Order: sequence, then C-alpha cells, then structure tokens
Amino acid sequence: MPASFFFKRIAPMLCVSWIALSGAAFAQKYPDRPVRIVVPFATGGPADNYARFMAQRLSDALGQSFVVDNRPGAGSLIGTDVVAKAAPDGYTLLMMSNTQTVNETLIPNKNYALMRDLTGVAPINYSDLVLVANPGTGIQNLGDLIKRAQSQPGKLTYASSGAGTPYHMAGELLKSMAKIDVLHIPYKGSSGARTDVLGGQVDLMFDAVTTMTEQVKAGKVKAIATSGRQRSDVLPDVPTLSEAGVPNYEATIWLGIMAPKATPKAVVEQLNAAISKIVGQAEVKQQWSKQGATPMVMSVSAFDKYLQDDVQKWATVIRAANIKLD
Repeated sequence: MPASFFFKRIAPMLCVSWIALSGAAFAQKYPDRPVRIVVPFATGGPADNYARFMAQRLSDALGQSFVVDNRPGAGSLIGTDVVAKAAPDGYTLLMMSNTQTVNETLIPNKNYALMRDLTGVAPINYSDLVLVANPGTGIQNLGDLIKRAQSQPGKLTYASSGAGTPYHMAGELLKSMAKIDVLHIPYKGSSGARTDVLGGQVDLMFDAVTTMTEQVKAGKVKAIATSGRQRSDVLPDVPTLSEAGVPNYEATIWLGIMAPKATPKAVVEQLNAAISKIVGQAEVKQQWSKQGATPMVMSVSAFDKYLQDDVQKWATVIRAANIKLD
C-alpha cells in the first residue's frame, strides 16, 4: 500500500475513530472526581435552592460529589464568566436562568458570549413570579399601585436581585406596559432584596412564587398579582397581572445547566440524561408542584434551540421597551 494512500485515506479514518473512542471512554469514567456547580447568584434564592437539590440528586445518581459554589455579583456576570473560562471537561457546570439570556442584549460588552462560550446541558424547571408590596405602603391591588405611581412618579421603589435578572426584567416590563415610573433598587442577590421588602426599606418586588409564597401566606407582604398566563396553583386567590389590568403580561423564571463550550458531547449527553431522569420523577414533580415549580425536560439539541430562542425573545422585548441598565 503506497504511503500516500495511507496518509490520505486511512490515517484520517483512524484519527476519527480514536477521537470517538476517546470520547466514549471519557464518558464511561465520568465523573471520577467532584463536580462543581457554579451558582452566579447569592444563597437563598431559587437558583441556589434548586442547585443544591440537583447537586444531591446527581451525587446519588452518578456516584460522585456534586458541590455548589456560589459566585454572585454583577447581575450573574462574575459566576457565568468563571464557567465560560473553565476547562471544558464536565467538572465545572453553571446553574443559569433567563438572567443569562437577558444579559446577552442588556449587557452586550461582557467578557463572554453565552452561546459562543458555553453549551446547554439541560433545563431544570420554571415558575411564575409574584409581585408583592410591603403592607406599610397601603397598596392592596394593581389599581392602587398604578394610581400611586402615576401621581408620584419615581417615588415608589422595587427591589431586584440585580440587573438583568428575571425580577428586574419583570419590573421593567410592567413599567413599560403600564406606563408607570417606579425606581429600581438592584441588590447582589434575591435574599437581600427580599429582606428589605419585608422590612419596609423598599416598597415592591417581583419574586419567584417558590420563595415568596410563604411570606404571602404569613401576611408579611401583600400579593398584588402573579406573572403567568394562568393563576398560580400555590396562590390561586391572587390574580394574574393580565387579569388585574395589564393585558398579555407574562414573565417567568426558569433554570437550567450549562457547561463550557467544547465539553465532550458524550459527557453533556450523560448529564442531560441524568438530569432529565431526576426532574422527570413523579416524586420530584409532586414536590415541586407544591412549591409552584414545573419540571422541564428537553434533549440537548432542544435545549440549545430553547436558549437561542430565549435570547432572541428578550432582545425583542428589551429593544421594543427601550429597557436600559440603571
């Protein structure tokens, strides 16, 4: 066999086969050391809570420790950048939300680009938000809120867990659609924002029903409206914003897992299968339903399309409403 024929025809085939076998071998022994899940948000919020839930379930399923590493700050940019620059070996993952897809348009000058530097692994769940007011404001419903905001522009305040987060975008979307002026007060995490709304330092907040429902039922805040298309099962007596006077309003928070770009496909598929199995369990569905969360299951390719579509969706909203950072 001529040497030229070997190098032109046979060698490339052997190379491809070696890469495929190497990837398969890598996946078979993955994980063989602890895996870090970076949460780019503070402790106590939905992303942190569900990251810890998933870390425990993945540890049990894959026989290796999955540990949560909170890296909050800069509207999730700090923690997301850590993962974007991490080795693409499956041992550093990102617990992300629609904060990241929003930031692609809201904060264009970042050190990373979401779909260029990271790859989707699997979604986790989604939940509605609830708009609440500190009882000291005297606001009982959306009509009260709009009337106060129109008569005293910029005096009412609303807290969020940072620029670009679902809580921030829900507030800006309401301001745009209801044509009101409410001052945004960003925090480094949802826990601090929640604490100051409960304490009366800030008037309003959009928060996930999974974390604020308990405070609503305890009477510590007044629920004004929820953000989904239909009423929340955990807050059935609270109207949606669309029902309350802002037609077609909708905003949710969803969570998912991403990994550095070039993470072996076999590892990504293995993680997707493990996560999908966990969130698809009847016991998990029942537990999350009581909290107001709905599991999401998608293939790797379907989740990739979901991410791209969500980036485009928020780009359209941000530009149409002329939403800018404070």
